[in-house]
Parts: sequence; C-alpha cells; structure tokens
Amino acid sequence: MSEAVTPLNGARYEGLAIIADAGLSGMITLRGDLSSKEVKAAVKQAVGLGIPAQRQALTGQATAVLWMSPDELLLICAYDGVAETIAALEEALKGQHFLAHNVSDARAYLHVSGAGARETLAKLCPVDLAPHAFTPGMVRRTRLAQIPAAFWLEDRGVFHLICFRSVADYAFTLLKTAALPGGEVGVYR
Repeated sequence: MSEAVTPLNGARYEGLAIIADAGLSGMITLRGDLSSKEVKAAVKQAVGLGIPAQRQALTGQATAVLWMSPDELLLICAYDGVAETIAALEEALKGQHFLAHNVSDARAYLHVSGAGARETLAKLCPVDLAPHAFTPGMVRRTRLAQIPAAFWLEDRGVFHLICFRSVADYAFTLLKTAALPGGEVGVYR
C-alpha cells in the first residue's frame, strides 16, 4: 500500500510571510443539527471540543472544530485517527440525522505566518483582515483569488488555510507571490 503524502510535499516559502505545507491532517465534515445535545456531546467526545459559534473556530491539542455553515462543522484531528473519530461520531449519533465524512485526502492544509501574514492574505481574499476586525478564533469561507478556501486565525498569529487538493499548487503559488519581498503595502502597520 502506498504512503499518504500532502499535495505540496512539505513546500515552504519565506518572504513577507511564511507559507508552509501544514502536513497530513485528519479532516471530517460533520453535518447535522448543531444545536442538538447529541451532536454537541458527540463532538466533545470525538475531539474534546465544543460547537463553535457562527464563523468561529475552537482549537485544542492537535484538534480543531470550525463552524462552516448553520448545519456543518469541519473537525480537525490526527490523520491516522480519522477512522476512529468517525466511528465514535457514528456510535454517539445513532438514530440522529447526520453525515460524517472523511475529507482529509481531498484537502490541502497550509499555514501562513509571520509579520506579513495578514497583508499576504488580504491581497487575495475579500475579507477585512484588520487586527480589530479579524481576531483569533475567527474563521472564514471565502475565495483565495479564484478558488474557494477557508482560513482561521489562532492565538499565536498563525493563519490556517484549507483548500481543495486539486488546487493546492495554485494556492501555494498565489500566496508565495503575494508574499514576495518588495510587495509590501503597509496597510496593517
């Protein structure tokens, strides 16, 4: 059997921001009634986190839960723990209307960090990334130039970005180009 690899195979670029392949990560789309006590308990049991508020992300030890829509979450866990996590969700949600699906190999996961991270993303996304407007814990589903993407900001100032695997190289190249030295705009100084 072949070994799993990321679509960017460890790519990294350092310029105005650091753009880096985040490595293999487990990703599970969970759809259902996010207000139900059963879904809340199942998510807590599966990844140790609660249900985030609208357009928010909760992070834990190597786990995260992202609000994606009124009936959809994205659960982040260890790549090799996806099958166990889905099994736990299925057991906890027996009799409920829900969908839990492994999307790990269909996505690319990148980190954007450093002093120019906000500016780099702002060049490509129609989102107000001013520090007062986009704070740690916020998540957005949006466009990165011409492709769909989602990103969230953690307390350490690192943006986590997810896009489809098929456009990973394009996303990396866009971010790398937006982070080229000499391209500073200085809007967030």
